[in-house]
This record gives sequence, C-alpha cells and structure tokens, in this order.
Amino acid sequence: MKVLSVVGARPQFVKLAPVAAAFAGTGHEHVIVHTGQHYDPALSDVFFADLRIPAPDVHLGVGSGSHGVQTGAILSAMDAVLDEHRPDWVLVYGDTNSTLAGTLSAVKQHLPVAHLEAGLRSFNRRMPEEHNRVLTDHAADLLLAPTVVAMRHLADEGLAGRSRLVGDVMVDVLFRVRDAVAGQVPELPEDVDPERPYLVATIHRAENTDDEARLRAIVEQLSGLPLPVVLLTHPRLAARAAEAGLPLRSGALFPTAPMPYPALVAAVVRSAGVVTDSGGLQKEAFLLRVPCTTLRTETEWVETVELGWNMLRGDLTGVAEAVTRPRPDWSGAMPYGAGDAAHQVVAALADAAAGVTGRGGDLLATRVSRA
Repeated sequence: MKVLSVVGARPQFVKLAPVAAAFAGTGHEHVIVHTGQHYDPALSDVFFADLRIPAPDVHLGVGSGSHGVQTGAILSAMDAVLDEHRPDWVLVYGDTNSTLAGTLSAVKQHLPVAHLEAGLRSFNRRMPEEHNRVLTDHAADLLLAPTVVAMRHLADEGLAGRSRLVGDVMVDVLFRVRDAVAGQVPELPEDVDPERPYLVATIHRAENTDDEARLRAIVEQLSGLPLPVVLLTHPRLAARAAEAGLPLRSGALFPTAPMPYPALVAAVVRSAGVVTDSGGLQKEAFLLRVPCTTLRTETEWVETVELGWNMLRGDLTGVAEAVTRPRPDWSGAMPYGAGDAAHQVVAALADAAAGVTGRGGDLLATRVSRA
C-alpha cells in the first residue's frame, strides 16, 4: 500500500509524527508532501526535527496568501505530484487550506481520499476551518474520526458508511513528548518565573486577529489578567498588532516566539492555565490536565467543556474569573483514546485498500470503478 500524506501547518505536523512512525514499522510506502502553508521555520522545520518526522519527500513552497490564492496554488502544484506517485490513498489532516486542496486534487484525479480528524464540527460557518472540514468529509472516501461525538456528526450528515473510529493521533504524540519533558524547567521570557504561577496564551484565528476592535479588546483582557501571560506570538498576530499600532508587551503580557512542540508541552504542563483560540491547544491542555479558557463562542472539542476543563469566553466577559478558577477533579475520562490511534489509522487504510467492505470499503470500490 502506498499512502501520500498532505500537510502544511503546525497542527498537521504534530498529527503526522505518530502516523509516520506507525508506517515506519510496516512494509507500506509513505510519501510526505509539505505544501509550505506554514513557511516560518518556527512553525514548520522545528516540528520535523523535534518530533523526528522524516523529511518531506516533496515541498511545494506555496507560502502565504489569501485563502483562495493559497488553496489555488496548492491545487496547481499537487497535480504533478499525484501524477508521479499515484498512491493508493491520499491522506489529509485536519481543517486547513492544505486539507481542502489536497482533497480536491485527489478527487479530480480519481484517487481515494482519507480524512484524519474527520467529523469535527464547530457549527460556525464564519470560520474557514469549518468549511474546509465539512467539504473534505463529504468528498473523502474514508473518514477517520477521533471521537464518538465526531462519529455522531458524520452519521447525522449521512456519512456513517464511510466512517471509522480510530481515536486521536494527537494523544499518541502528546503523551510521548509529555514523558520526555517530565521535570524539565520551561524556557519562558526572562521576566516570567517558571516556579511561580503563569498562563500560556495563543491567539491566531482570523476572527480574533483581523477585527482591530476585537483584537484590541483581547489584548486588553490578557494584559489585565492577574497572572503573567506568556503569549506565543503567531506571525498573523504579530502582523495585525503592528498594523494596529498595538503593543503586545503590556501589563501581564509577555510575548515570545512560537515554541518548538516539546518546549510548548513543557511550558503548558507547568502552567496554571491556558488561554487560546486554537483547537489543538484546547485538547492538549485537557490531556495535560491544565485548565483552558477559549476565546471563542464554540469549540470542536466539546468533551473538554463537558468535563469541566475548558470554558468558552467568546464574548470576552469573565476571562479573569475563568483563568483563576480551581483546577477541576480528574474523572479519568479518556474520550480521545489511549494513545494507539496512529496504528489504528494504518490498519484502517490497509483494510480499505484491500477491499474490505463496510467502514469505507464499499465507497472506495465505487471511487475506483469511476476512475
């Protein structure tokens, strides 16, 4: 079996790490295509090095641009790649422009598509990520869902026949990195004492950064919090703040460059809490048993809210109370799996490629017959 993975952004590199490791122990061929959607070395190269991911076989180098420009550039570049490799599966990850472009490229060439992290829904159609994940799910042949809730969403949309519950590959890599950095003192801005309570924050979504009034309100909220806030400054946040003349170093805010993944895990696990608009970091905080406050009105990871580890503060009210709330009791619930999702992914792909019916096999046969 030959599988071609399409990745392009930081969360996808993290998900790729355990999948690449699982493929390495098999006789299957795994080709990695890096679209270049995240081109900053701090959001790209360091993840391949720190997570021991094999170097990409193909690097498209599309760089930045609007959603349409970026998606179109990936589409244009992918045709030749797929012509050359003709994989049994094109495996796409998550909900970025790289996800959608990789899916469309494969569908146009009658190549089977598998979507890892299928079935997540925020039900907020203003978010480009929501469009990407819904369109990808409905175009893909095999839907690899991380949770029971995601499986339910897929069934509600008539996609149960091509869905398979595999667990969340982020658990695989997070637990491995957590154990590797256990006891490590995190590297924080020099004015933040790692031995005293602090918060870790990330803000990068367009809905929070591209509206100057909202961005200013978020910065004011964070700078006024009662604990030091280590703000991992995404390039989009830095650019929008500079355009608005908005200083990020103010009050409780201590901006710093994005961290390599192991350093991020070390910083989060020792923190008093997380403030974010990132989907991945909400879940990582939950798995590390760190309270999270999410500056959005909804979340794809509803389990983190239901179990008390995540609070939504999209209206920006009560943020200080949320970040200083007591740490909830750990119930032992593990809705994202036990850390073997990557092996489940490889098995699901192999089963469907071999023509196993059910959970994707029937639909795969239909796609092949159309080619």
